[in-house]
Amino acid sequence: MSKVAYDSDREKIQDFLQTFKGKDKDGPVFVYASQITNVAHREQVELVINVDDLEEFDPELAEKVLENTRRYANLFADVVQSVLPNYKQREVAAKDALDIYIEHRLMMEQRQHQNGEQRDSHNRYPPELIRRYEVYFKDSGSRKIIPIRDVKAEHIGRLVTIRGVVMRCTEVKPMMVVATYCCDMCGAETYQPVNSMSFKPVTMCPSQDCQLNKSGGRLHLQTRGSKFMKFQELKVQELSDQVPVGNIPRSLTVYCRGEKTRQALPGDHVSITGIFLPLLKSGFRQIAQGLLSETYLEAHDVQCLNKSNEGGLDDELTPEEIEELSSGDFYSKLAASLAPEIYGHDDIKKALLLLLVGGVDKNPEGMKIRGNINICLMGDPGVAKSQLLSYIERLAKRSQYTTGRGSSGVGLTAAVMRDPLTGEMILEGGALVLADQGICCIDEFDKMSDYDRTAIHEVMEQQTISIAKAGIMTRLNARVSILAAANPAFGRYDPKRTIEQNIQLPAALLSRFDLLWLIQDRPDKDNDLRLAQHITYVHQHCKQPPMDIVPVSMSVMRRYINLCQKIVPVIPRPLTEYIVDCYVEMRREARNTNDTTFTSARNLLAILRLSTALTKLRLAEVVTKDDVAESMRLLEMSKYSLKHSQQRNENVLRPIDRIYQLIQDFRGQRTVIQLKDIKEHCFSKGFQEGDINECIENYEALDVWKVTHNALHIS
Repeated sequence: MSKVAYDSDREKIQDFLQTFKGKDKDGPVFVYASQITNVAHREQVELVINVDDLEEFDPELAEKVLENTRRYANLFADVVQSVLPNYKQREVAAKDALDIYIEHRLMMEQRQHQNGEQRDSHNRYPPELIRRYEVYFKDSGSRKIIPIRDVKAEHIGRLVTIRGVVMRCTEVKPMMVVATYCCDMCGAETYQPVNSMSFKPVTMCPSQDCQLNKSGGRLHLQTRGSKFMKFQELKVQELSDQVPVGNIPRSLTVYCRGEKTRQALPGDHVSITGIFLPLLKSGFRQIAQGLLSETYLEAHDVQCLNKSNEGGLDDELTPEEIEELSSGDFYSKLAASLAPEIYGHDDIKKALLLLLVGGVDKNPEGMKIRGNINICLMGDPGVAKSQLLSYIERLAKRSQYTTGRGSSGVGLTAAVMRDPLTGEMILEGGALVLADQGICCIDEFDKMSDYDRTAIHEVMEQQTISIAKAGIMTRLNARVSILAAANPAFGRYDPKRTIEQNIQLPAALLSRFDLLWLIQDRPDKDNDLRLAQHITYVHQHCKQPPMDIVPVSMSVMRRYINLCQKIVPVIPRPLTEYIVDCYVEMRREARNTNDTTFTSARNLLAILRLSTALTKLRLAEVVTKDDVAESMRLLEMSKYSLKHSQQRNENVLRPIDRIYQLIQDFRGQRTVIQLKDIKEHCFSKGFQEGDINECIENYEALDVWKVTHNALHIS
């Protein structure tokens, strides 16, 4: 392209910046003229040019910008610098060291011009030194997002948009943009713009006075007269659904400068627009690199995304949608909407719903009590454990999925490696760190080695990861919920063996799970028939069978859960006594029945976490007795799933007989008990109202009990 074409484009750019009008709620506004005014008054340091606006103004100019973005970014910056004085309406009060340097240099230049002295042509002020702003481009919304593995040589110099997961972020450090030197002989200043990641400092003064003097002057770097910019490097890996079968994920290095730093954290799903460029090196580095060249993306726009393409988490639910979700038995409706293609597992889905919402973190003086809920699913092969984990991983706004055999202790926590940019030893976060404030799904939990499994002990209770490696001693945040799935040690659960023999997980680890669910594949004619019909329907139609309720979509579910997580409920004082009594009763039953399900004080914390999660799910701020009763019921059902497996080969008691035994234990030495107290106690143990009424009627017919005035008399 000729120089004349660039001059004409410069005029078009100036016309675009000064005259383009955008639509606003108050009417048409000068979009870029107002931005330039803010830049002139030091109220804004980045000027964002929308490519859609350029296409509306001049499609040919927009195409040139997309094809040669780096050159046109400099053209836009030069035009803004030329028109900037026209938009300056007042003087900037606060001045920094660079302002004083610039004023001093301009005064010296005017004095030299008055004395008839000419400034060296090679020693002009670089425009990068005077600018107090940066120009960035925002990609057109109609352009296609390019997968990372498809960004190739044809995209060099062009503006491209990619999506991926941030795997590593370096610290934000100052990067030199313009190096300023001062001569020790003549006192002249020399400027050296730096356009690459490495540069060779100038040592000899190039001024005319020093050139005439054969000895010459030595240059010394003046850091306060140089210009630095914030710099951060990101490593972005392509999304798992973009990786072809049999390939490993590709990654791309992203360089963020200025205001584009600190926009993303490890584990974030991001959309990055930038210029694809080769990484040029010099000296020994280029010799070691050989003929190959590395590439990077110079970031112009960094946006954090959620996993939904239908809408962001920032889109709030309308009052009509909230009312529709809250109508009827919304608790069961939301639970049934979790993986509707999977048959049954109603209580497990309710527990997973509470895991997504989470409890409330507490920070008493000197300690921390986690609010995240941990759940372990155990059971026979083929009961959809992995499918549930996969669905939760897709639904959660921030999550990581891994397997026990494919994960090491370092891969779960953090790895110590050398930073390729600075050469320092750094930490690269593993799955638990990348899933911070999210969910980490670990499948095949029983296949992990004991050495690797101990890495998550601290994470599950303290929510941190302590590292002491290679001179790095630190503590990383891992505020994550663990959702694990494990198979019994012998392939299928053996009821003749104890729980420890079947699971083969240490008690220290099992006690850290709030809920332990054992899912068994028991032969049952009616249930097997319904399950087979459900599976064949899903296989034939690729959707769940018709249900009594309409399942909530994943996008609405994600936004509703995000709304629930913002609430911080409290537990009233009267309810505290009820929770304490329930826990004491639970401990008494565990002691009398030789319970082997590790009933401890952590179960009390689990009840509190589940209760607050239920309250948040209702969008309420005060925990009620019903919330505590439901959390107790879920805890009892999880314990019952473990107990029932041991009683399978014994004489199985009917629900009526179990309720009778439960009431006998509950009454103690009393002869008169209120019916509402009996029903409330039986509800917390997972029994239905119909079975309770049938039990009372049967034993009343046998003259064992007598019911009068809502009270039960026991003879």
